[in-house]
Amino acid sequence: MVGSFHPTYLLDLGKADYKPVWQLQKNLQNLRIEGQVADSFILVEHSSTITAGKDSRREHILVDEEWLAAHGFQVFQIERGGDVTYHGPGQLVGYPILDLKDYDKDVHLLVYRLEEMLIRTLSAFGIKAVRRVGFTGVWVGEKKIASIGLGVNHWVTIHGFAINVNPDLSQFKTIVPCGLSGVQMTSLAEELNSSISISKVKNRIIEEMCALFQWEIRPISQEIETLLAVDGLEAKVNRPSWLRVKAPLSGVIEEMEGLLARGRLHTVCEGACCPNAGECFALGTATFMILGDVCTRGCRFCAVSKGIPCAPDPAEAEAVAQTVKTLNLKHAVITSVTRDDLFDGGAGEFARVVIALRRITPKTSIELLIPDFAGSESALETVVAAKPEVIGHNIETVQHLYPQVQPGADYERSLMVLRNVKKLDPRIKTKSGLMVGLGETTQDVCTVMRDLRKAGCDYLTIGQYLQPTPKHLPIKGFIPPSMFAWYREQALERGFKKVECGPLVRSSYHAQP
Repeated sequence: MVGSFHPTYLLDLGKADYKPVWQLQKNLQNLRIEGQVADSFILVEHSSTITAGKDSRREHILVDEEWLAAHGFQVFQIERGGDVTYHGPGQLVGYPILDLKDYDKDVHLLVYRLEEMLIRTLSAFGIKAVRRVGFTGVWVGEKKIASIGLGVNHWVTIHGFAINVNPDLSQFKTIVPCGLSGVQMTSLAEELNSSISISKVKNRIIEEMCALFQWEIRPISQEIETLLAVDGLEAKVNRPSWLRVKAPLSGVIEEMEGLLARGRLHTVCEGACCPNAGECFALGTATFMILGDVCTRGCRFCAVSKGIPCAPDPAEAEAVAQTVKTLNLKHAVITSVTRDDLFDGGAGEFARVVIALRRITPKTSIELLIPDFAGSESALETVVAAKPEVIGHNIETVQHLYPQVQPGADYERSLMVLRNVKKLDPRIKTKSGLMVGLGETTQDVCTVMRDLRKAGCDYLTIGQYLQPTPKHLPIKGFIPPSMFAWYREQALERGFKKVECGPLVRSSYHAQP
């Protein structure tokens, strides 16, 4: 895989008539030709429609106009290749509006990739589908389950594919499908002998398209919103399926929260709205956040409260250690809010927690996720002298985004923290975390990897930025799992000893010594 994204708008239109969606395609194609918008991918379910391509013949529509009108069918002569095709309820249609100059200027390769995407999607549902030499589309045995028809103007595509999920297959008797006499159509529901949700198929198609075409899904721009409104359409606001997490078992969150409340403790899991809180709590793990729950900095990505914090709790170190013992943790992760109001930035409290853990639960390994202590070398020396197994400090984002993402921090200072840990005690493993989806490029991310390795960083986590509230920085793009897998490969090649990369990965996810 080449390390670059293709920014792409995902337009999930739900159910919509053919004509306005066709007009939307043409408008998007024209804007893409002019370079005014990025690529787009439309997903939609149409009402009963017959489309006739450039190579179509009228006799391949097997019913007359009176019948079509009586049954609510619409017929459109369109600019794609191929013959006649039926669209209707239960069929999922996809229209990728792509500039092929970014995809090798190869229409045949595009068709091949669309077929591959459909074959992979069907395989995920237990259906073995294949190509047939000389026939565009995807087949299950001798039956056709998906069709492809494209139009291209100035290397920008229009139209796309249709996959039969659970349509009324008798409707295909109104045409000679794709001009192939005697061909029989099938569907996922027919092959599986059970009904299947279009949304499940849609989610899988989005993931497969992102993997094959290296897409970064961008939130819909105002220009696209205006186009939709002109055509009377509305796109669903929907996070990609790979960002959804299962709800924890009943009582898991409440039990952990009760335990933490008894010790007057905080976790970054709750304070930072971590999507993995349920999973980690169910496993009896949590990342403890010391020094209160109010931060002195105003990072624009973080959900932790900002303001004037309270004085440190002198009983906190003992409470953390006792809770870790109660949970019988093999590995404890301790972090904090940034405390620029304290003379040592809170370094002394980190050391006290380590000392308490060593005394109360000596078999537990310890990982500290520290702030930058405003660059104080003496504060860092205090933490390193406590000798935890791992010291982490998150770089958070790429260098040129620091002013927008965390204006109170400094990229070089963060690298210096990691570098100085190694100078003070080379035996301590160092760790850092990075968010993506804030407007960075893949090259930016690879540059951060290089800089971290030069600073001696051993472990790396990379995860998707998720906007915690409307007041925080907007998401600039959703990175698909395939690109996280590529990032992981790149990190391992650069020499990181442990790497966790994924949409929901956070800095303490699956933490180990």
